[in-house]
Amino acid sequence: MTITGRPGKVYLVGAGPGDPGLLTLKGKACLEQADVVLYDYLANPVLLRHAPAAAQRIYIGRRGRGQYQDQTDINRLLVDRAHEGNVVVRLKGGDPFVFGRGGEEAEAMAAAGVEFEVVPGVTAAVAVPAYAGIPVTHRTLASTVTFVTGHEDPSKPETLLEWPKLAQTSGTLVFMMGMKNLPSIVRHLLSEGRPSGTPVAAIRWGTKADQQTIVGTLADIVAKTDAARLEPPTVIVVGEVVRLRGQLNWFETKPLFGKRIVLTRAQEQAGEFSQLLAAYGAEPVEVPTIQIVPPASWQAIDDAIACLGAYQWLIFTSMNGVGPFMDRLHAAGKDARALANLRLCAIGPRTAQELKIHGLTADLVPAEFQAEGVIASLTQVGIRGSRVLIPRAEVAREILPEQLRELGAVVDVIPVYRTIVPTVDVASLTQQLRDGRVAALTFTSSSTVRNFVELFGGPQAVTRLVAQVAVACIGPITARTAEEQGLTVRIMPAENTVPALAQAIVKYFSEGAGVAVSTSG
Repeated sequence: MTITGRPGKVYLVGAGPGDPGLLTLKGKACLEQADVVLYDYLANPVLLRHAPAAAQRIYIGRRGRGQYQDQTDINRLLVDRAHEGNVVVRLKGGDPFVFGRGGEEAEAMAAAGVEFEVVPGVTAAVAVPAYAGIPVTHRTLASTVTFVTGHEDPSKPETLLEWPKLAQTSGTLVFMMGMKNLPSIVRHLLSEGRPSGTPVAAIRWGTKADQQTIVGTLADIVAKTDAARLEPPTVIVVGEVVRLRGQLNWFETKPLFGKRIVLTRAQEQAGEFSQLLAAYGAEPVEVPTIQIVPPASWQAIDDAIACLGAYQWLIFTSMNGVGPFMDRLHAAGKDARALANLRLCAIGPRTAQELKIHGLTADLVPAEFQAEGVIASLTQVGIRGSRVLIPRAEVAREILPEQLRELGAVVDVIPVYRTIVPTVDVASLTQQLRDGRVAALTFTSSSTVRNFVELFGGPQAVTRLVAQVAVACIGPITARTAEEQGLTVRIMPAENTVPALAQAIVKYFSEGAGVAVSTSG
């Protein structure tokens, strides 16, 4: 009998090898409906953002070495949560049925009468070599591939691996979880006749910014990995296909490969920036220091919408203001036709693009994507005597309305959203910064700067914390705020846009990151 009155269900979901973009669409859909998520060491925690905020998240920390939760306890937890009527997602690194003990968990569900589904994932056995530029099969080099556990169940009385056959195959061998036993693997293969010159690659944390690839042969791979202090999680590839890495190493040659870059903008806005950075090879880390929420009251904007005919200009100073304004317009029983007699100004191309989503075209987009640019453009077209409506954040720079009034305009500033400081895992990011694992810290507004500094202990503490990190700001206003907070800004694009900021970050690191870069003209 279930607590909720509905039958529970378990989804065994493959999380992929580490790159969050390799999660399947079905895996994402399962997470989106989860009541409980049980995730392990190899599942990228970024994927938990797909689960509802109210979903229970349980870390069960399975990893190759050290202490971890017993499999029997995990099975029992899955059964218990399902019997309570929950949709349970067991998020497992790679594929659940490829050395992931998913078979054991499925058996436990079947024995307990719990409904379950298996959602295959992208297995590390294929994806990790691919990200290292190594195809596991190749028409002329390897017609077969064998996946081998590098860490057999220690309770077995003897190995079940057929080393003579493994050594004699002309195809590719992929050993999973084998770093600890690499000397033994090499010894077995050599003793059974595999040539000592056979190419070998050991790939740690494949598909992530931490990816590290050591290439050698059976004769020297142990010495090379020892010298590099290579540790799990590692995939080991043995075979002639390893030779192709020199030609096919596409991932590690990207301009931002190995760079972990922190994004502080609101979570709902970070997607575009994350995708751009990932395309350049970086690992984006979303740590939003700002959250966009509705204003305390809609009354002011509703009153303004009721008398839109009194205005000549409607100015949007952020893409964030467009959606809420249009929502209130629709709530009043109106649509875009109500704006027919208004001229629309968007502060930049991204805001103009947001208007287009709602079927609107900006009449004016200034050359300089900030308040000063809007003022300069409106001065040229003439604003005196016009009545202007600015739907914007509850707290923002006052330079635009003040100077428009000085130019003879009547200006109404109406809040359509406000920003608050969200909950941030300060301890985790602090540790990454101290460990030197963050290459760049990005800010796309003054609010993100101020909130970051407040969250991480004030100007003095933050200055010490990010001393070795490249600070990147989207434009001069944000950069000025960062400098006022004691940060040294090293990266700023000529154009105040996210794509330009991403390109400026690429330029900075491509040029050796030796000097501060400002392309602001």
